[in-house]
Amino acid sequence: MVVFVFPRLVTMLPDKDGPVAGGGQSPPGAEDPAVSLFRDYLRLRTVHPDPDYDGALRFLDRIAEELELPMKKIEVWPDRVVSIMTWEGKNPSLKSILLNSHTDVVPVFQEHWKYDAFSAFKDAEGNIYARGTQDMKCVTIQYIQAIRRLKAEGHRLMRTVHLMFVPDEEVGGHKGMETFVKHPEFQKLNIGFALDEGLANPGEAFTVFYGERNPWWITVHCPGSPGHGSRFVENTAAEKMRQVINSFLNFREKEKTRLNTSECFTLGDVTTVNMTMVKGGVAYNVIPAEMDVSFDLRIPPTVNLQEFEAQIKQWCKEAGEDITYKFAQKHMNQDVTSTEESDPWWSAFSGACKAMNMRLEKEIFPAATDSRFIRAVGIPAIGFSPMNRTPILLHDHNEYLNEQIFLKGISVYERLIPALASVPAFPDEV
Repeated sequence: MVVFVFPRLVTMLPDKDGPVAGGGQSPPGAEDPAVSLFRDYLRLRTVHPDPDYDGALRFLDRIAEELELPMKKIEVWPDRVVSIMTWEGKNPSLKSILLNSHTDVVPVFQEHWKYDAFSAFKDAEGNIYARGTQDMKCVTIQYIQAIRRLKAEGHRLMRTVHLMFVPDEEVGGHKGMETFVKHPEFQKLNIGFALDEGLANPGEAFTVFYGERNPWWITVHCPGSPGHGSRFVENTAAEKMRQVINSFLNFREKEKTRLNTSECFTLGDVTTVNMTMVKGGVAYNVIPAEMDVSFDLRIPPTVNLQEFEAQIKQWCKEAGEDITYKFAQKHMNQDVTSTEESDPWWSAFSGACKAMNMRLEKEIFPAATDSRFIRAVGIPAIGFSPMNRTPILLHDHNEYLNEQIFLKGISVYERLIPALASVPAFPDEV
C-alpha cells in the first residue's frame, strides 16, 4: 500500500461477547502454533529495497508440504516469482476463489521503533511488533491456518481455492500482480472471486473495500525566461510554477473541506492532492530556465477522469505559455465490486460475516492495492483484513497486531472461505 500515517489509538480491552476481541495478556503456557508461525514469517526480511524473496519462497514451500497442497511458481519478471498453492474443489470446472497476499514490506526507520522491526517481539499484552504485522503478513498466515483447520476437519469444498503470494506490491505491483494478470497461467486459474488486503478498524466494525481510488503521479514542466538574480525578469519559470501549485493546492483545500463537512464521506470518496517534489535551478544568482513540480493524486471511481485531466490542462494553460505535464503513473480503471445483496459473491461474504455478528463498513480504499489489477480484468475483489479494535499502523513506526485479534481472524476466514467456495454454480458454469 501507499504510505500514509494515521493517528495512534489505544487498543481497547477484550470483549468476551464480541466475535473478535482485542488486547489482553496471553494465557500462560506454550504459544499458539499459529502465532509462532506468524512471528516466524514476520522475521523474514522481505523489506525493500532488497527483499529476501528466496527466504519467503522457502518458507511457503514448507507450508505447502505441510498442507499437502501443490505449489506452482511462475517467474513473471527476472527474480520475481508468483507462488500459488491450490486446494482443488469437488467441482474444479467451476470458477475458483483467490486468496491473494503480497510477501514484501516497506522499509523501516529503526531508530523510531521500540523493538527490532524484524524481531516479532511480543509484549505482555500480546501485541506483536514487526513490519508487516498489519500489511499484510497477518492475512497470509490467517489464510494458511484457516485452510489447515478446514483440511484437518475433513472439509472438501465445492470450488477450488488458490492461495497466491505475489512480490513487489509495495512498489507498485508492476513486476508482480500487474504483469501476472496478463499471464496465461493467471487465466488458467479460472478465478471467479478474490479476497485481498484491507485495513484495520479502530472501532467495533470491520472495514470492507469494494473499490479503489486511481493513483496519478504527475510532473508539470514550467519553462521560463532565464536571467541574473539581481533583475526583475518577466515570465519566469518560478512565476508559472507558483500559479500551477496554487491551482492544485486550491483544489486540494476544496476536497479537504468536502471530506470534513460531510458525514457521508470517507477518505476514499474525495480526491487527495499532495505536492511531493520540486526540481529546478543551478545557482543562487541564476534565474532558472525551467522548473518542475510533481503531485500525487488519488481519484475516486466516481470522478470523470477525462474531465479531471481537462481541468489539469486548463490549470497549466492559465499559468503561462509552453507548460507541459507528463504522468509517471496514470491508472484509469474505475471498476468496483458489487455489494448488492442480490450479488451471489457479496451475499456469501456478508452472510458469513453476519452469522459471526460482525458489523461491516463498506468503503472505497483510499490508497492502492493489487485488487485494482484484479478488478481491471473483470474479476470481483474485496479488500478485507479482519482487524477491528486495532489502530491503523500500516507503514508506520511500531506497527503491531495483538495476537488475539490475529487468532480470531483465522476463525473469520475459517467461516468465510467455505461460504465463498459454496456459492452455487452460475448459469454459464453449468
